[in-house]
Amino acid sequence: MAEHDLGRHRGLLPPLIGWTAVTGSVALAPFILFAVVFLWTPPHTWALAFRYKEDYAAARVPMLPVVRPAPKVANQILVYSVATVLMSLTLWPLGPTGPLYPIAAAVLGGVFIWEAIQLWRRAHQGLEGAQLKAMRLFHWSNSYLAVLFLAVALDPLFF
Repeated sequence: MAEHDLGRHRGLLPPLIGWTAVTGSVALAPFILFAVVFLWTPPHTWALAFRYKEDYAAARVPMLPVVRPAPKVANQILVYSVATVLMSLTLWPLGPTGPLYPIAAAVLGGVFIWEAIQLWRRAHQGLEGAQLKAMRLFHWSNSYLAVLFLAVALDPLFF
């Protein structure tokens, strides 16, 4: 992997490194968490790119919202959002979690998908710019990931 590629994906490594450091072993659970962050990154980034679409275009940075129409980008955001939530739910049966994590993952994931659906609807209605309200999904995606990982950390303390 080229140095610039590793730099772009360094946010994916903490679940693997942290799990291994704490448990002293490699297991399936950190790879699931790695996949959650991997799948979460596109809808998070593309929602932000909707907000700064003109800036990316002026700088000739080919972010997806610059090179594709809003409905097509919203389709991809919805697909990746659903995939993110589904992947997060696989941690419950495949990893060492109690009841806190799956409840948190389901509730947080439901809101994440709801926001992606709302963005999809606005994009398919032909709304653009601020009317698209893409920052709602962007801000929620930050909360989603933070609280999801908090649930991973707190679950074993309670159950």
